[in-house]
Amino acid sequence: MDVVVLAAVAGLFALVTGMNDGGALLATGLKLPTVRPATGILALVVMVALVPLATHAVALTFANRLATFDGPGGRIAMTIGVLAALTVVTVLSSRGRPTSLTLAIVGGLTGAGLGWGLPVSAEWVVLVLLVGMAAPFVGGLMAWPVTRILMRTTTTRGLWRWHRVGFGLQTVAYAANDGQKMLAVFMIAFGLQDAPPQYTSLVAVLFGLGSLYGLPKAGRTLGQEIIASRPLHGVAAELASSITVIGCALAGMPVSMTQALAGGLIGAGVAQGGGGRVRWYAAVKIAVAWLLTLPASALLAATVAFVLVSA
Repeated sequence: MDVVVLAAVAGLFALVTGMNDGGALLATGLKLPTVRPATGILALVVMVALVPLATHAVALTFANRLATFDGPGGRIAMTIGVLAALTVVTVLSSRGRPTSLTLAIVGGLTGAGLGWGLPVSAEWVVLVLLVGMAAPFVGGLMAWPVTRILMRTTTTRGLWRWHRVGFGLQTVAYAANDGQKMLAVFMIAFGLQDAPPQYTSLVAVLFGLGSLYGLPKAGRTLGQEIIASRPLHGVAAELASSITVIGCALAGMPVSMTQALAGGLIGAGVAQGGGGRVRWYAAVKIAVAWLLTLPASALLAATVAFVLVSA
């Protein structure tokens, strides 16, 4: 397959990731004036470019541990997996079911590997799924004590300071974990085992452009639909989800930052006012979309790959 096509698919994936993830990462703090959207996107872009230079363990998990893409047809299978993931996310989002691009790419790459007959590690796939499913619950559980502590100890101005800390941690967590799915696609496409700065910089710029486009829609989803979000909820969710995602990154386990944030928002809402603050119908709608995303992406990618390799 032509290098131009591979580069185009990898670039498209980075743009869509920015549209899907970037706005959601900023949404939780939009009610505080501490971090403006433009500043927040710039901070995310810088971290997405720099953090993988220090650690790209999660990118290696995407690229090497789920399936082996360095054999014959591996890059074609990668392309099928990425396009399948984008298709499923687009369809679900168009039906008002915001979902996880991380789950979609895990399913797409795994399904494409199976359909093309590439070696797939069942152990790693199951492990990644279990950790990914646990992340929203861990984020929610951690948000409960964080919220209670902030309620008792923090003034409004103090909350602004904690927002700076929480958002800073969030940018690092995303760049060390969830954001590395973009780098992984470039690594598979060009046969890389490291993270050259020119590639991390390209990924960061494309991600930033997508974030600018996707901010308004993603902001409504996390900032308003799950709970009637207050500044306290956003700060607590940022702190709790960042700690959760950084912990997973240290183990090389990819998890969805937006899922951890959603769990954190629910935990913060329960901690402050009980379950009545949580809009459970919206939370259930998102959870159903998450459950559909991975198997749908895997099935679509596996079917397309099998048909093409058998032709």
